[in-house]
Amino acid sequence: MMTNKRVFTFFSFVVLILIMICMGSVRAEKPETLTWVKTEAYGPHERKTVLQFYFHDIISGDSPTVALIARPIGSNNTDRLAFGTLNMADDPLTISPDPNSKLIGRAQGLFGTASQEGVNFIMGLTCGFVDGIYNGSTVVIFGRNSIMNPVREFPVVGGTGLFRMARGYAVAHTYSFNLTSLNAVVGYNVTIFHP
Repeated sequence: MMTNKRVFTFFSFVVLILIMICMGSVRAEKPETLTWVKTEAYGPHERKTVLQFYFHDIISGDSPTVALIARPIGSNNTDRLAFGTLNMADDPLTISPDPNSKLIGRAQGLFGTASQEGVNFIMGLTCGFVDGIYNGSTVVIFGRNSIMNPVREFPVVGGTGLFRMARGYAVAHTYSFNLTSLNAVVGYNVTIFHP
């Protein structure tokens, strides 16, 4: 028969183990970095995840992340923003506007100038994440990007991994844009609904 002291010690040990298991399962459900992502239940079968990150579009310099693919046929125009110009991007995604801040993924895709007046891109990007439990998951954004507007909104049309069957929207806010180099830093706030 156990004494009261042994019962209390045994009970304390069991409670401590249960607390550690619960804390471990909570950590397993959250990314390593909480500064760029927040997930919560949304209805009985869905989750709502909000991502906040910065996109670094480097067109000129020592290590560009954008490559010119095509210019319009017969065009002698060297303007990177001319109608019909097509580019490929492989841009780093970070947790702050500082390009040396923590890398949480890459935005890879195409954008082309689709307006004869003004500067409007058609943009298709896959944002692939490399941080925490989101490592290997992607979100696909596709839409019209009026880059001269300080704030733009795009649809989220899908995803993979933890974002499989994602839908939602992305709001982009230009943090900095250099008219000479065309390099830009854009903040993205992405709201995703997913299983």
